[in-house]
Amino acid sequence: MTREERIRHLYDAVKERILILDGAMGTMIQRHKLDEAGYRGERFKDFDRDLKGNNDLLVLSQPDIIRDIHKAYLEAGADIIGTNTFNAQAISQADYGLEDLSYEMNVAAAKLAREAADEFEAKTPDRPRYVAGAIGPTNRTASISPDVNNPGFRNVSFDELVEAYSTQVRGLIDGGVDLILIETVFDTLNAKAAGFAVEEVFDELGVKLPIMISGTITDLSGRNLSGQTPEAFWYSMRHLRPFSIGFNCSFGAEQLRPSVDEIAHVTDTYVSIYPNAGLPNEMGAYDETPGHMAGLLEDWAKNGLINIVGGCCGTTPEHIKAIAEAVAPYEPRVIPKVEHALRLSGLEPFVHG
Repeated sequence: MTREERIRHLYDAVKERILILDGAMGTMIQRHKLDEAGYRGERFKDFDRDLKGNNDLLVLSQPDIIRDIHKAYLEAGADIIGTNTFNAQAISQADYGLEDLSYEMNVAAAKLAREAADEFEAKTPDRPRYVAGAIGPTNRTASISPDVNNPGFRNVSFDELVEAYSTQVRGLIDGGVDLILIETVFDTLNAKAAGFAVEEVFDELGVKLPIMISGTITDLSGRNLSGQTPEAFWYSMRHLRPFSIGFNCSFGAEQLRPSVDEIAHVTDTYVSIYPNAGLPNEMGAYDETPGHMAGLLEDWAKNGLINIVGGCCGTTPEHIKAIAEAVAPYEPRVIPKVEHALRLSGLEPFVHG
């Protein structure tokens, strides 16, 4: 099936049932307990900087591990798998001295995910599997100063973000992704830079892929790090005409429920949600069981709040399997009819008319 055929099928499938996203990549990588040599592999064994912890590099140094993780999530019932590219752009990779490998990393990551998806799609040709090119927020913020003594200082510019994201997006598209996923948005300005880069690369390459946008709530007041409410966040990103918008990561499903409810009632596109398995314990592990998390998300499905659902930090194939089974009996959220009005966003939404 071609990419164009899969995308057409995606738009049909999301109307028929709640689609399943995969779970955490980092959690699964941690199970392998890789040391420095493990991260380096053969290709980077003599590299002059420490590479342990650079999960994105594993698409080049340990491709079999990443491919097997994708397969585990597909086996668990995932319709959409995300590439292992959360930090695979030049800004984040500069910490390891690998910024020049950004394009190669993204091509390789997309191909690994595509291979796994194609293998499962071949078994059930009537059920395509989709690959989402994952674009993380970078380790810098365009809206907030990292220096408390200099509020006007920024350690990254909008143009620098666009340049880094553009290279990443080219790699993902050339590697064969079906969607672009701008995820874990804590700073809306970073997400705007990502969206601008995506649209520019679409024009440059003559392609148009569905865009998923996923923010993260950073405090219990229900705002992202740059201060926006869910509704204001939607109005800030609506110009991209995304396939879906929603939230991931955050505090877990229970605490994320109010934000999901809010955005589900104001957005006229699909809602995608993939929370953490609760909050990490003292050892940094996640204690929320597959059954408990699936029960929480089943309630969301029962109440018509979601179209696409999966898991973030701490989730495993066992979580995804339980979630897929829990939401299967329910119809997907119906997109509400949103009355025409002037809708603006600052930290709060403003609706006139």
